[in-house]
Amino acid sequence: MAMDPSRPPKERVYLLLDGRHRESWLSLGTNLFIMALIVLNVATFIAGTVSWIGARYGQLFAAFDVFAVGVFTVEYLLRVWSCTVDERYSSPIRGRIRFMLSPYALIDLIAIFPFYLPIVLGEQGAERMLRIFRLFRLLKIARYSNSLTLITNVFRRKSEELLITVLVMSIWLVFVSSLMYYVERAAQPEVFSSIPAAIWWGIVTLTTVGYGDVVPVTPVGRALGATVALLGIALFALPAGIVASGFVEELERRRQGPQYCPHCGEEVDDLIDEPPKSHVHDELEQKQ
Repeated sequence: MAMDPSRPPKERVYLLLDGRHRESWLSLGTNLFIMALIVLNVATFIAGTVSWIGARYGQLFAAFDVFAVGVFTVEYLLRVWSCTVDERYSSPIRGRIRFMLSPYALIDLIAIFPFYLPIVLGEQGAERMLRIFRLFRLLKIARYSNSLTLITNVFRRKSEELLITVLVMSIWLVFVSSLMYYVERAAQPEVFSSIPAAIWWGIVTLTTVGYGDVVPVTPVGRALGATVALLGIALFALPAGIVASGFVEELERRRQGPQYCPHCGEEVDDLIDEPPKSHVHDELEQKQ
């Protein structure tokens, strides 16, 4: 389906960049192009860290990076310009500021901003930051991927349970690390020099990673360490179970399709989990 040319330019740009408007070949092609550009841009960055590849194709990779940043910059500016079509961001100034502070818009900005830092900080001051922040461009693909959107929804819906679990884990970590500090500090004053130093042992033990760089040597310390390791298996399995159940619920929700309130027409999940979403996409679709 082609996009209706009678629409105002701002609406056409909005729908062109909207990943949900997949009925239009132009919108679908645009989103696939940006996705491919993101993947290639990150791939060239990773390949460039290999010495012989970087020496041979460094200039080509740099030119491609300039091209990619140019596309991402135009995309970001067009999104900011056209966001007022969405009723959530309808205010010309406040709406655009609100849109620019949304998670996806911040990711888009982080993906391109370091490229322009040399203008402000100079080449040497911005070079390292530029290299690191190029990896953030990979996060842009979440906007165009249903799989990553599913993951985002799972963590959003299970955020309260995960937050409680993280809080319990943090309390337990500080407790056992403090206990181990007092048990082992006399035998290993350099290793267990402070509670923050013991927290590293607690993280490695509770996660059952076991690097072996910090270990208890006293009988009481070893008994405590064994107990903490066994409890860590159960404690750190809780977030995995919560996320797994969230995936099952989200997949089941997608199979059943959206549930709508008979009174207001809003999606039931949206009314429960978050503020009402804009219907601009559906309204624009109905105009076709």
